[in-house]
Amino acid sequence: MSDQPQNDLQQALAGVRADIDRIDGQLLELLNERARCAQKVGEIKAEHGEAGHIYRPEREAQVLRRLQDLNPGPLPNENVTFFFREVMSACLSLEEPLGIAFLGPLGTFSESAATKHFGHAARLLPQGSIDDVFREVESGHAHYAVVPVENSTEGAVGRTMDLLLSTPLKICGEVVVRVHQNLMSKETEFARITKVYSHAQSLAQCHEWLNRMLPHAQRVSVGSNALAAQKAVAEPGTAAIAGEAAAARYQLPKLAENIEDEPNNTTRFLVLGKHDAGPSGRDKTSLIMSAPNRTGALHELLLPLSTAGVSMCRLESRPARNALWEYVFYVDIEGHRDAPEVGAALEQLAARAAYLKILGSYPVAVY
Repeated sequence: MSDQPQNDLQQALAGVRADIDRIDGQLLELLNERARCAQKVGEIKAEHGEAGHIYRPEREAQVLRRLQDLNPGPLPNENVTFFFREVMSACLSLEEPLGIAFLGPLGTFSESAATKHFGHAARLLPQGSIDDVFREVESGHAHYAVVPVENSTEGAVGRTMDLLLSTPLKICGEVVVRVHQNLMSKETEFARITKVYSHAQSLAQCHEWLNRMLPHAQRVSVGSNALAAQKAVAEPGTAAIAGEAAAARYQLPKLAENIEDEPNNTTRFLVLGKHDAGPSGRDKTSLIMSAPNRTGALHELLLPLSTAGVSMCRLESRPARNALWEYVFYVDIEGHRDAPEVGAALEQLAARAAYLKILGSYPVAVY
């Protein structure tokens, strides 16, 4: 039999591989050229006394949106965004690696959110509680915090919202993470599992699946999904519900994947720092307000938004904690506080509200 077809295949592949090697060389040269430009930006800022904030959320969002608009494929926008976030992360780290505090331990969805937003060149600083995450940035031990604020299935994360009321930190970004839950265990059969560990929200997100598949297993709430994975590694007859990051980090086999009851289960995280962001062209502004205790007071508060044509994308109430049956309202609106219509609405709100705190303006999450 002739070897010609095999020779033709190898020759065709050799030509394409040569093109790939040539393109990789060009990419390497361009990446280093970009890194030198990033270093030059830092030098110019230092010369003009503006070296404080090397991370500019609005600039990053503008770059990513522009690249998505330019993207002709075949790479999907999600992959393009991931690649260029890593490029920007590596370039920033040449000046100073950003310290990012998040709810640990390693292997949580919070870690996934932190690396999705800041890239793998950032210095990850896992903390034992959401309170500790806030304190780490407030004290200057970390540059930014990444904290969960709401889940599409289970609603608001109460501790984050309560801390936003008192913190001096500003919201400078948001991250949206699709949450896929997995049942993980060293056991190989469901029948051997007598206990399931996970965070309370994850247990709730998989409630119906657990009822069907593990109705007799005890459900134990722990501080994080990563901690659940650690317990499942150590204890026979147990399992954990957690994400892909925990499975990989703790080498825990997955018995079932994507077991969340709601297939579009998503968690939104906030990025907090000592500054918010400039206008990016597509922004949100978050605020907390309280209404005087009288009939129609909330309607009066919201009227300036309607009058100014400002769209409200979130309204949620929480107990004020300083008076019985008093509430504060958490509001997200579209637009940056520096935009004329948003600024006018906020000025009217300040005149009407019993309390008003602007949490920050920041770019809408880029997927």
